[in-house]
Amino acid sequence: MRTALLAAATALALTLPLAAQEEEPKGAPAPNDIVATAAASDWVTIPADDLLVMTLAPDAEGKARQVVIQLMPAPFSEGWVHNIRLFARAKWYDGISVNRVQDNYVTQWGDPNYDNPEATGKPKPLPEGLKVMGEAEYVTPYVYDEPYTLEVPIPGETQKKETQIAVRRSPTSVRFLSYYNPFKGDSYTNSVGHSSQGWPVGREAESMWPVHCYGMVGVGRNMSPDTGSGAELYTVIGHAPRHLDRNIALVGRVIEGMQHLSSLPRGSGALGFYAAEEAGKRTSITSVRVANDLPMTEQPRFEYLSTESATFAAYAEAIANRRDPFFIVPAGGADICNIRVPVRRVAE
Repeated sequence: MRTALLAAATALALTLPLAAQEEEPKGAPAPNDIVATAAASDWVTIPADDLLVMTLAPDAEGKARQVVIQLMPAPFSEGWVHNIRLFARAKWYDGISVNRVQDNYVTQWGDPNYDNPEATGKPKPLPEGLKVMGEAEYVTPYVYDEPYTLEVPIPGETQKKETQIAVRRSPTSVRFLSYYNPFKGDSYTNSVGHSSQGWPVGREAESMWPVHCYGMVGVGRNMSPDTGSGAELYTVIGHAPRHLDRNIALVGRVIEGMQHLSSLPRGSGALGFYAAEEAGKRTSITSVRVANDLPMTEQPRFEYLSTESATFAAYAEAIANRRDPFFIVPAGGADICNIRVPVRRVAE
């Protein structure tokens, strides 16, 4: 009888809502809760000219697949970004395909007959007007400007003023921001943080550069001194390959539809390229358009949380030191790639 009653009680508990079984404890806000309280003035509109809308062929169930990429603004990777807009506006990307998916590394797309070990035909002619960049352009020079302070609310503590280092590169002002001890150190450079434009960056001596985090988009290239044109692009789908920083051009990040690129079948060829017998695994790219070139009714609209705001500083600190109820021991720091800049779609 006791066994039967215990079984009945267990079954009843499983049918109750989770909240009725155990009330979630209250505590400090989670990072997403902090983002949810951001004022409208904390959000920055992403220009339509900085958005690429990439349409993939429908999936096996006939469902549409669309990926939105935010291109990096000046002064980062300006020549490559120029080329990418040129490729898109020449409709050169239309009809290319995903040719490489290497597990825990990258998904890469481009002309299957260009720089592909399994190529079977002639590559597409490149459009005119492409720029050729040097390896020095993987980084952006800067000089120090005056530091400024920002009040950052720390859960459970009084407000603290945290010094932010402002840096400038003429003619475009770009600040390097580091917050309330979110980073314990970095294996790849002296300092990491975020640019005032909302990008994860590394810094050393008198240069600054974007870093390879999940979802970042880069330019495929051959051996040095080739730096790539933008005809071959990839996105990171695994653990951040930071060893690529300053060795290859980063041009943007996927801000919507990442699941369509990270879930594709892996290639069995060298470096994850699809082998000759795997041609059927390639995903065709129907079109790539600069959002600004689409009709107004079709232009997606996005905003990112300003990395110069107190809200972002509090969000970064909360990730570095989780105090919300699930966590027991605050980490005391965070990897740069774990502090992802929040991006949201805006109703059209």
